[in-house]
Amino acid sequence: MRALTDAKVRSLKPAPGGKPYDVKDTQVPGLRVRVMGSGLRTFVLLSRFPGGTHPTRRALGAYDDLTLEAARDKARAWRKLIRTGIDPQVQEERDRQEAIRQQRITFAAVAEDFIKEKLPAERKGKEVERDIRRDLIPVLGSLPITEISDLHIATIIRSKKQEAPAQARNLLGIAKRLFGWAKEQRVYGLTSNPCGELRAKTLIGRKRRRERILSDDELFALWRATARIGYPAGPVYRVLLLAALRLNEAADAACAEFNKSDRLWIIPAERMKGRDGEARPHAVPLSSDLLAVFDGLPRFKKGDHLFSTNWGVNPSWIGDKIKKRIDARMLRTLRALARARGEDPKKVRLDPWVNHDIRRTVRSHLSRLKVSEEAREAVLAHARPGIKGTYDLYDYLDEKREALELWAGRLRSIVEPPATTANVISLAARA
Repeated sequence: MRALTDAKVRSLKPAPGGKPYDVKDTQVPGLRVRVMGSGLRTFVLLSRFPGGTHPTRRALGAYDDLTLEAARDKARAWRKLIRTGIDPQVQEERDRQEAIRQQRITFAAVAEDFIKEKLPAERKGKEVERDIRRDLIPVLGSLPITEISDLHIATIIRSKKQEAPAQARNLLGIAKRLFGWAKEQRVYGLTSNPCGELRAKTLIGRKRRRERILSDDELFALWRATARIGYPAGPVYRVLLLAALRLNEAADAACAEFNKSDRLWIIPAERMKGRDGEARPHAVPLSSDLLAVFDGLPRFKKGDHLFSTNWGVNPSWIGDKIKKRIDARMLRTLRALARARGEDPKKVRLDPWVNHDIRRTVRSHLSRLKVSEEAREAVLAHARPGIKGTYDLYDYLDEKREALELWAGRLRSIVEPPATTANVISLAARA
């Protein structure tokens, strides 16, 4: 009997008269090629399977789907299972189900569940989702969540620390939340949080208190940049400057939140910062300058959001790319100002700043304007422990209105320079 080869299998003729026939393999006992009248060739294993009393044939797979060598390997594996009393087809179904289960507990699958179930109602849900998709899923996505260790997470955090320490700290917090949530669900097989023993102080270093305040020249440059980048990001940043809000508190503004007759903007609690249900709605008195910003916005028929790129259906996402564009335009203006003063523009640098520094800058100016501490804290929607833990919606409303009008006047004096200076800057920018 000649040994089977792939060439031999390919050359087998269709069964005459439509009656199937078998060709034995000389290397693996019980392995055969079964040829049908149609010419279809299928590898089969003839054996007494667990639970059976007589030898029977079971298909291993069609030729072309399996090579001869692959069929031999599969037949050997089946024979080994049979010797231990395991039905190979039962084992294959178990393996198939386990593979499905493993797909369901990959980090990517669990992360999608977390994003879907936890984030939609959160104020920073979109930001958290972005960080998960950008920094965690590309590295951990294919791994079963039960196989991810603290080393995997620490490596990601250390890498992120090199480019953005503050974002690395946030990312560690997100990872801890996600794994903690997955553990609590009791359906992913996770029995411990791999981030549980990781400490930001050890991985990233001590968190430094930010003290960055924008100078008057930088405020002028930022205001000018908001005009250059246009809608929707430009007006959003003007609202940040005039109302000292957090980025998404401004960017997610909706028409229904405004009472123009009372010149009042009520930001609902779900869009304000706060933990465990402690967030409160925030009343923003509309100064004349704020009203001017909102009155200049486009109006949409489809959706309610004021800052949007899809006709108001969803709020705009103001991300890092926009911030970099603003920084670039600010630097150009700062250099133009230096040139107008007779200084070397090449020596001008824009120190790094973040959006939250705008709030700190406004608060500093409010202090210079002799606005009371209570009113300053109310403008920033801060509760003051030890005096009054929370503010009612309309507490300090008159004081906030006065403070924001004072600040708008002060900001106007900074961003509307004498005509001669503006002309010099305009010429420099066009050069």
